[in-house]
Amino acid sequence: MYKHIYVPVDNSEYSNRAIDLAVELGQAFGAKLTGCHVYAARLHDYRFKQMEYTLPEEYKDEQELERQRKIHDSLIAMGLQLISDSYLDVMARKAEGAGLGFERKMMDGKHYKALIEDARATGYDLVIMGALGMGAVKDSQLGSVTERFVRRVSTDTLVVRNHDPLRDQQGAIVVGLDGSPQSFNGLKVGIALSKSLGRPLQAVAVYDPYLHYAMFNGIVGVLNEKASKIFRFKEQEQLHEEIIDTGLAKIYQSHLEIGRKLAAEDGVDLAITLLDGKCFEKILTFARKEQPWLLILGRIGVHSDESEVDLGSNTENLLRLAPCNVLLTGGTFYPPLDVKAEEIIAWTEEAEARMERVPPQVKGVARTALLRYAIEQGHTVITNKVIDEAMAIFMPTRMAEKMQIMAEDLAVASLRKEQQAATAICSICGYTVKGPNAVVACPVCRAGADKFQVITRDVVETIAAQEGGIGEEEPMPGVPVKWSADARDALREVTDAYLRRRAKARVEKYARSKKIPVITCALALPMIEETVGREKLGAGWDTLLAKTKFEPAAAPAADTSGAFAWTEEAAARLNRVPAGFMRDMTREEIERVATDKGLTTIDLTTCEEGIGHARETMNEVIAGYVSNKKPR
Repeated sequence: MYKHIYVPVDNSEYSNRAIDLAVELGQAFGAKLTGCHVYAARLHDYRFKQMEYTLPEEYKDEQELERQRKIHDSLIAMGLQLISDSYLDVMARKAEGAGLGFERKMMDGKHYKALIEDARATGYDLVIMGALGMGAVKDSQLGSVTERFVRRVSTDTLVVRNHDPLRDQQGAIVVGLDGSPQSFNGLKVGIALSKSLGRPLQAVAVYDPYLHYAMFNGIVGVLNEKASKIFRFKEQEQLHEEIIDTGLAKIYQSHLEIGRKLAAEDGVDLAITLLDGKCFEKILTFARKEQPWLLILGRIGVHSDESEVDLGSNTENLLRLAPCNVLLTGGTFYPPLDVKAEEIIAWTEEAEARMERVPPQVKGVARTALLRYAIEQGHTVITNKVIDEAMAIFMPTRMAEKMQIMAEDLAVASLRKEQQAATAICSICGYTVKGPNAVVACPVCRAGADKFQVITRDVVETIAAQEGGIGEEEPMPGVPVKWSADARDALREVTDAYLRRRAKARVEKYARSKKIPVITCALALPMIEETVGREKLGAGWDTLLAKTKFEPAAAPAADTSGAFAWTEEAAARLNRVPAGFMRDMTREEIERVATDKGLTTIDLTTCEEGIGHARETMNEVIAGYVSNKKPR
């Protein structure tokens, strides 16, 4: 994969670790190594001339001054070259010991400019450089040479952020996936590194369902009455909650599933994680918790212009803050069409029926052409209209027919409203049970019934009354939210206004999705602190923590007639579904299948059948409940 590795050296701890990494990767891929050190003799010469006026009088004679200049130039040039040679000798010995080819380079000039020019001219496969150099101080995050280099050079660059001895560096290789060809290229790099170095491979994707809620909340106060009616906040919020948020989750989950298939084709097991929230923040939290050895990121993300050479904002933030080594990839990789389409493209019944009428000898070609057109145009559901649009391109003679079936607006039907019932939430893993059925044990983490917190309207309103009563507000027209007085006080402890809006949006979103009628301190405090961080909270936070009771309420008596037992295989399969509403919805579908079959024990077969139903439900949501009306 990598055949020529380039390492700028400066004798710092990070630089020395970069040499060790280059040797390890060089051995893994049979690569040649090039070490480089840039010295600034001309800068010293310029500085010496600036200071000449400070010399004693006896040195200011013209002949003596010229002699001093020559002495300084020769000493500085020779001295800096000797230093550079010494730095490169270290790398040369390690490369020779590993049986790798080695080339040394020394250059006089501005450090970052010389490195950029050399990298662009030579065409190395991989650059390995320290995040910080000899000029680093306590609060340094990223050295100026490294920052300027990665902004201007698109070659894959591994930035060393962990200067511990290489033998002590454990952890997995983690890839950030956002669906961009840059991120999929990062996955291919991660697969190759995982196979060569024997390290486990993980992929993380992040979507943000809270941003629009916080934005809507923020603009309510600035729109006049007429504008508010036109904007229709209630319908906008309903659209996001029922369609767009669910669609985002499915899209980013599909990126992970595509990644898992690509890794499996190369014989690598890829662990996947779907997170919700601000992208760089969630990946940073994940990295701090999991302590990976390497984080692989595309230089730019899915929302960037491909012509950009600079860094995307999420990549830049993670490059500065990640507690592990970071590899920036500049290449692109497009997953095979059939692999990608299987995860992100759905067909309406009418479109599938239409494809069945295509002659068998051309069906494969026609289907591939339709998939390519749908992906290029950003469609996730192929309808009769999409087929006609594609045929109009592939078969121009059908333009007249295409004009007759001009776009029919897709109607988004209102989702069925759930009957509000008691909700029991596992205090260990967050598994939830809705409805009157009692819980015997958590099928995910095996916690007992005593670990379930039962939330009913009466229970919440009782707790809220103890916290100073309930206050109802309407952050957006037609979207009422109830907060207890103490929970509102907790929100006011967030000192940063922007973070306060994000925390409020997240808490309200969670309460609405779980059908929790009143937001109490027990619900709000942990989510607020996780969202904004302890340092952003006021002095009254500890008082609120002390007076809030987080103990779970007693669970209802076990009623085995209404409970399901889960086999270990079925529970493990369910646990692979991303936590949160996706897992809850999937569990409900599985239990519905078990109920229809009259089962009391859910095994792996029943689990897989329920997951299949859940996928169909998600596809219906993304399709927007396409109308059954036939094309004219």
